[in-house]
Amino acid sequence: MTQDDPRDDAADTEPTQPIAATPSAPAPSWVPPTTQSPPHQWAGLPPGSTQPLPLYSGQYPGPFPGQFPAPPRHVVPRGRVPAWLWPVVCVLALVLGVAGGAVGGLAYSALTDDGPGSVSAGLAGVDTVTTPPLDADNGSIAAVAQKLLPSTVQISAEYQGQKGGATGSGFVLDRQGHIVTNNHVVAEADADDGPIDIVDQDGNRYEATVVGRSPVYDLAVLYVREATGLTPASLGASQALRVGDPVVAFGSPLGLSSTVTAGIVSALHRPVTTGGADDESSYINAVQTDAAINPGNSGGPLVNLQGQVVGVNSAIATTGGGASGEAGNIGVGFAIPIEQVRVTADQILRDGEARYPVIGAKVKTGETDGSGAEIDSVMPDTPADEGGLEKGDVIIEIDGERITDGIALIVAIRAHQPGEKVEFTIQRGDDERTVELTLGSEVG
Repeated sequence: MTQDDPRDDAADTEPTQPIAATPSAPAPSWVPPTTQSPPHQWAGLPPGSTQPLPLYSGQYPGPFPGQFPAPPRHVVPRGRVPAWLWPVVCVLALVLGVAGGAVGGLAYSALTDDGPGSVSAGLAGVDTVTTPPLDADNGSIAAVAQKLLPSTVQISAEYQGQKGGATGSGFVLDRQGHIVTNNHVVAEADADDGPIDIVDQDGNRYEATVVGRSPVYDLAVLYVREATGLTPASLGASQALRVGDPVVAFGSPLGLSSTVTAGIVSALHRPVTTGGADDESSYINAVQTDAAINPGNSGGPLVNLQGQVVGVNSAIATTGGGASGEAGNIGVGFAIPIEQVRVTADQILRDGEARYPVIGAKVKTGETDGSGAEIDSVMPDTPADEGGLEKGDVIIEIDGERITDGIALIVAIRAHQPGEKVEFTIQRGDDERTVELTLGSEVG
C-alpha cells in the first residue's frame, strides 16, 4: 500500500485507540467526540470506546405548537379586465415558464451529474458565503451565536443497527442543501445504508444522503434535497488566526442541540491523530481550542468573532482511565482547519471521494526523541523510491519546517495537495541532504 502510514508493528507505534491508563499515570489520548452515555449513567468503558447513543426522544427545540391567526386581507373591488390583456398574459407566462424550466434544468443537472448532491464544478458550482456577517471589531459572543445557530444542524445517524444510535453536528455549506460534518459521525450508517437525518435550529427534520466521505481527513459531505432554504455559514480562514484569538464552538454535545461554548485558540498546527483499532486513523493539522467540546460536538463549526467558520470540531483530548472511563471536555479540543475542509469538500462534490497526498513510505510513530521521523520502509515505484529515500533515513524538515516525529510528518504531508513539489531534508547517518519530491495521491 503506497501511503504514508505508521508501520504495523504495534510495539513501535503510537496507539490511535485510546487505552485506559493506570490511575497513577494517566496517558493522554485523542478520541473523536461522537458518542455519549445516557445522562447520569456512565458506561465505565475504556476511554475512546465507541458505543451507541441512547435513542433520543425526538423532542427537539422548535416553534411553539399552534397556529397564529392569519391577518385579515384587504379586499379590493374587482375591476373589468380588458379583453386584449389575456393573450399578452398567456404569452408572457409561456416565455417565463420556458426560461424558468431551462434554468431549473441546468441547476438540477449540475447537482445530479454523478449522483444525489454531486456537483461537477465542485465548490465553484454551489452558492457558498465568504463575507463576514459581523464587523471585524465585534466582541459579542451573543452576536456570533445569533448569526451561526441558523446554520448549525444536529445529525442523527444509524449506529450498530439502531436508528439514531449516533449523534453529531454539522453546518450548512451552501444554498443547494449540502452539509459538512465529520466522517466518524456517519461512516457506519453510510456503510450499512442506514438512515441519516439532520435537524435544524427550528426542529425541522430532513433525510440526508452521503455525497462522499474522507476517513483520512475525517470529513463528510451530506446532501439534503429539501433543505435548500437553510442559511449557509460564512467560510473564513484559519490561517488568519493567532494564538489567543477568541473562538466559539457550535454543536449538540450530549444531544443538547444548538449549544454554544466559547474559548480561545490555544495552539495552531497541532499534529493530532484520531481513530481506533477498527477504524482508519485520521491525521489532523489541528486548531487547538479550550472552548468546551464534548461527545456530540463532532462536525460542528468552530467560528471566529466575525461569524466565520475557521474549523470543524473533530477531536478532544482525554486523560484516560479515571473512575468514569468516559471521554469528556478537559479544555483541550481540536478542529480541522477550514482550508482543508474547502479542499476536501470540493473533491467530494466533484467526484464523490477525496484524495490525499503520499510519498510512498511508512514511518515509525512510536516514542521518539523528537529528532525527526524515521522511515521504516519504502514502496517501489513511488515518489520516495524515485527520490532515493531509504529505510532508516530520518526526515527532519519539510519545506524548512521542523519535523519531530512520524505523526508530524504525516500531518505535514497531508497539509499539501497531490502533485505539489515538496522539499524534504533528511538525515542519513552523519550526512544531511535535501530531496525534492512530487507528491503522489491515494483515495481516502
